[in-house]
Amino acid sequence: MRRVFLLGLTALPFLAGCAMVEAPSAPPVAVVFFTEDSAALDPTAQGIVGDVARQAVAQPAVPVTVLGFADPDGGRAYNRALSAARAENVAEALRQAGVPPARIRTTPRGPVPFEMMPLESRRVEIRIGQVAP
Repeated sequence: MRRVFLLGLTALPFLAGCAMVEAPSAPPVAVVFFTEDSAALDPTAQGIVGDVARQAVAQPAVPVTVLGFADPDGGRAYNRALSAARAENVAEALRQAGVPPARIRTTPRGPVPFEMMPLESRRVEIRIGQVAP
C-alpha cells in the first residue's frame, strides 16, 4: 500500500497517517511513500506530483529539491541505488509536468535508521523553495 501526504517540514518525523499539517515557518513538503523494493509511482502519487509541479511552475524562480530515502533492509549500496531511483522517478514526473529540469535537484539519501516505521522510511520528499543540505 502506498500513501501520499503533504506535510509541513517540521511535522515529518512525528506524523504518520495525517493528510495535511500546516507549518507556518517552513515551506510545504510533499511526501510520496513507496512499497518495499519499489521506485514506481502509482496513480495517486502521480496526482500529488502533478499538484506539486503546478505549484512549482507558478513560482519560476524557486528551486525544487527531490530527496529519496529507503529503509535499511537489503544493504547500504542497494538502498542507496533504490533511493536514487525513487528520487529520479519523481523528478522525471515533475519534468513531464512542466517543471524545467534546471530547477530540479535530486539527492539520494539512502537508507535511514528505523527511528521511523519502515513505510515512512520508503519515501521521497519534494521541497519547493528550499534546497536541502
